[in-house]
Amino acid sequence: MALITTSEQEELRDVMQAFLRKYSAEADVRTQIDAEAGYDADAWRTAAEQIGMQALAIPEEYGGAGYTFDEIAVVLEEAGRSLFTGPVLPTVVLAPATLLFSQDRSACETYLPAIAEGSLIATVAVSEELSMWDESDITVTADAVDGRWTLNGTKRYVLSGADAGLIVVAARTGAGVSLFAVDNTTDGVTTTPLDVLDLTRRMATVELRDCPATLIGEDGQGWATLSQVFDRAVVALACEQVGGAAAVLDMTVEYLKVRQQFGRAIGSFQAIKHRCADMLVELESARSAASYASTAAAAGADDLSLAASIAKVYCAKAYYHIAAESIQMHGGIGFTWEHPAHLYFKRAKASEILFGSPSVHRERIAALIGMV
Repeated sequence: MALITTSEQEELRDVMQAFLRKYSAEADVRTQIDAEAGYDADAWRTAAEQIGMQALAIPEEYGGAGYTFDEIAVVLEEAGRSLFTGPVLPTVVLAPATLLFSQDRSACETYLPAIAEGSLIATVAVSEELSMWDESDITVTADAVDGRWTLNGTKRYVLSGADAGLIVVAARTGAGVSLFAVDNTTDGVTTTPLDVLDLTRRMATVELRDCPATLIGEDGQGWATLSQVFDRAVVALACEQVGGAAAVLDMTVEYLKVRQQFGRAIGSFQAIKHRCADMLVELESARSAASYASTAAAAGADDLSLAASIAKVYCAKAYYHIAAESIQMHGGIGFTWEHPAHLYFKRAKASEILFGSPSVHRERIAALIGMV
C-alpha cells in the first residue's frame, strides 16, 4: 500500500484477491466464525504454499521471501476487504517483527522458518489490565531459577492466543521489560477464548503459572523492541481498516443503485449522493494516511511513530463512520444478522480501539510534535 505501487505489488494484490474470493467469501467467513478455531486451517496452509503470504517480510536467511512492509500492507488491505479470519495480524506482522527487532539470531532461526512455511501460528502478548500496549501495564513477572526462566501473571486480549503455538510474552524482570518465548502446549499455560464483539478476529486470555520460558534478546530490552513493533502493528491495522472501508463503500453503492423508492433508485437522491461523497472523501483521506505510514514503515523513517498514529486516527474514524452509514443506507436489512454490513460494522468498532483508540493516538501525536 505504498504511495506508488510496483507491478509486483499489483500482481500480489491480484493473487490475494483471487485467493480470498475462493476462501473468504461471505459464506466462508460465516462458517469460520462458528468453527472452534475461528479460521480455515486449510486456507492458511494454502496461503503459505501457493502465495507465500506468511513468508513475505521474513528475510531469506530465515526461509522467507525478503520483501518489505509495502507488500505486507497490500496483504492486510485485501484481508481487511474480505474479513479474512486467518491470524494474519499476529502471525505475519507482530511475531516476525518482534523476533527480528529483538536481534536474537537463535530465536529467529528457531521460529521464523516455521512461521514462513505456515506450520506455526505465533502471536505477541503484551496488554494486561489497561488492555493497551503500555510499559506501565506489564506486571507479568519473570524469574530465573537455576538458569531457567519461569513466568507468572495474566495477559489479556491476546490475538489468536488460544491457537498460537508460539506466544512471545512481555514480562518484567529485575532489569526491566523483557521478551520470552512460550510454547502454548507446555505446562503452566492456560488460554481462555474471549467473547468479543468482532467474531472474525479471535482473542484470548493467557494465564501463566510457573510457566517455563526462553528469553528472547537481551534482558531488559523488551520495551525498546516492542516500541518498534507497535508502530508497525498500528500501520498494519490501518491498512486493514482501509480495505474494510473500501469494501463497505462498494457494497453500499451497489445497493443504492438497485434499491427503488418512489419509482427511482435511492442512489439518485441528492441527500444520498452527498452522504456517499462524504464517505468517499473519508476513505481517500484514510488511504492516503495509511499509504504514507506504510511507506514510512518500509523505509524505517524517523517520523514513523507520528505517521502511524495519524493513520490510526484517520482510518479508524473513516472505517467506523462508513460502516455505520452503510447500515443506515441499507435500511432494515442492514440491521439483520443475514446481511454482511453488521460483520464489517463490528470489525470496524473493534478495530477502532485495538492498539489504542483514536483519542489515545491524538494524545500521542500531541506529545510527538511537542504540544504537551
